[in-house]
Amino acid sequence: MLTLYLHIPFCKARCSYCDFYLVTGGKQIDAFFRALSLETLSRSEELRGQTVSAIHFGGGTPSLVPVRYLAGWLDEIASLCNVAPDSEIALEANPEDLSLKAMDELRAAGITRLSIGVQSFTTEKLHALGRAHTALQASRVTAAALRRFESVSVDLICGVPGENRSLWKADLHEALALHPHHLSLYMLSVEPKTILHSKVAKGLVIVPDDDLQASLYEQAQRALSNEGYSQYEVSNFSLPGYHSRYNLATWQREPYLGFGPSAHSFFVSPQRELRTANVSSLARYLAAPADAVSFREELSVEERFTEQVFLTLRINSGLDVDFLRKGNKLGHTLSPIIARFSERGWIEQHEGSLYLTQKGFLFADLIAEEFIFG
Repeated sequence: MLTLYLHIPFCKARCSYCDFYLVTGGKQIDAFFRALSLETLSRSEELRGQTVSAIHFGGGTPSLVPVRYLAGWLDEIASLCNVAPDSEIALEANPEDLSLKAMDELRAAGITRLSIGVQSFTTEKLHALGRAHTALQASRVTAAALRRFESVSVDLICGVPGENRSLWKADLHEALALHPHHLSLYMLSVEPKTILHSKVAKGLVIVPDDDLQASLYEQAQRALSNEGYSQYEVSNFSLPGYHSRYNLATWQREPYLGFGPSAHSFFVSPQRELRTANVSSLARYLAAPADAVSFREELSVEERFTEQVFLTLRINSGLDVDFLRKGNKLGHTLSPIIARFSERGWIEQHEGSLYLTQKGFLFADLIAEEFIFG
């Protein structure tokens, strides 16, 4: 099975916390999709004979794009490979783009899952984040989407400037009242070269400290668990059967193809594993879409092991202790490391495999580093 990702790089404006590749405005949408068709055809050998289980439209803001462009590319993909009848076709969207008509058109075009960038259901946090939609709009759009789509996911952010426990509680209360199939909860990260990073560095904005963010995260874990949501990844919670197929496949290191500027691909064969990335420039992509790859890296045995440890812990699928001992030089010196994390209540061991606890999810990367490097 193969999954596909399409990076649509257009946004109305750049959010202060965003470090993804994008361009503002939509004047080049038509040119982009012409170039995308050329890239897709140039990669027909990578698609031929493959069965696709999931397609993810990310960005950027895919919901800015007229639906006919999305439908046209889906038809092109279907002509080059086998798209499974029950495939998940997901689209990231902003609430302000999702009129009832727009949602009906997306559904008719074959979109089965909406990932709605709500970020908050409170006016205070939406203002702090510079989002264009209102709290009421976020609730109404989510409710309407749930009546139309097989699967609906909602994104929320905690740790926003000015955040407190009551605001986060209000976000969780509204989200759980709507009862979406899936929730992605992100702790705000101040990334280099973002507008937010510049404001924080100048002292213009103060973000909550790590202790408060951790407390908000644990508050969400408890609330969602009580409502039947399973935490299947550090930031992702779903009702049974509603996990993101595309995201889970990438975390499980299954092959995927990425299209569009800055998109990544992962190729797997018995002989080698290869990661590639397209150029992070719309101008360069439009000039040579059939030659968009700007980065290639064949993974060494050590790099494969490192990835396996980090990603297995993120999705908590059970990290085999024997695999861990054989894959690095720590050998039996792992035992005291495992014991230390067990005493802290971060990991549990069952039938030869290690699993993170709810608290352990907060320290997934730190635990992985200890397991690999000691």
